[in-house]
Amino acid sequence: MSAGKLYLVPSPLSDNRVDLIINGQVKEIISSLNWFFAENIRTSRRFISTLNLGRPIESLHFAELNKDTEDAEVSKLMDIVTSGENAGVISEAGCPGIADPGAKIVALAHRKGVEVIPLVGPSSIFLALMGSGFSGQSFTFHGYLPIDKKAAQDKIKQMEKEVVQFGTTQIFMETPYRNNQLLEVIINTCQNHSLLCIASNITGETEFIQTKKISDWKGKHPNLHKIPTVFLLGK
Repeated sequence: MSAGKLYLVPSPLSDNRVDLIINGQVKEIISSLNWFFAENIRTSRRFISTLNLGRPIESLHFAELNKDTEDAEVSKLMDIVTSGENAGVISEAGCPGIADPGAKIVALAHRKGVEVIPLVGPSSIFLALMGSGFSGQSFTFHGYLPIDKKAAQDKIKQMEKEVVQFGTTQIFMETPYRNNQLLEVIINTCQNHSLLCIASNITGETEFIQTKKISDWKGKHPNLHKIPTVFLLGK
């Protein structure tokens, strides 16, 4: 029996925007799958339910695949695919494999000779870069910055130096409930002339994407508490 295929299924970045974000091809693929490896099973079940595909959600199989999933369990999930079953990998939000633990099973799929098929969908990281006006030729995504304030300041200074020396766009994020604290650290650490883009609630009804000098953000920045946000330094 030939192996199945591993589909990387995009999911919405914000609620109530599924029809605007998820295209017909993705819906068709989802409708054909019986197995899903999800970063958050509850979120993924809700997402698939909103697509109204005419299949009872109870008939589908979900397995957890997150940052805490052990390698042995990832191997068991891959066994499902190598035995001939197609499966979809779903991130908590956006595209699997980009700042996402789904990369674990994708790497294993390549080692096993399983075909990997990424599907088109939203990525907050790339949408933020597109909307920033910064260089898309050279950029670095750092993920989450250190929680320790001094360590975060050192990292921000290092990123700011990379922008000045090489023109490399610096992209990073924070847990939403700490966004405001990180923004204050950025504003108080960077040079006044440095450019900061704040990309918040991307694709959502209150989407906010603006690039300004640090001096212009001082005392005039938005409230980002608990709102998914991507930060970018560039020129």
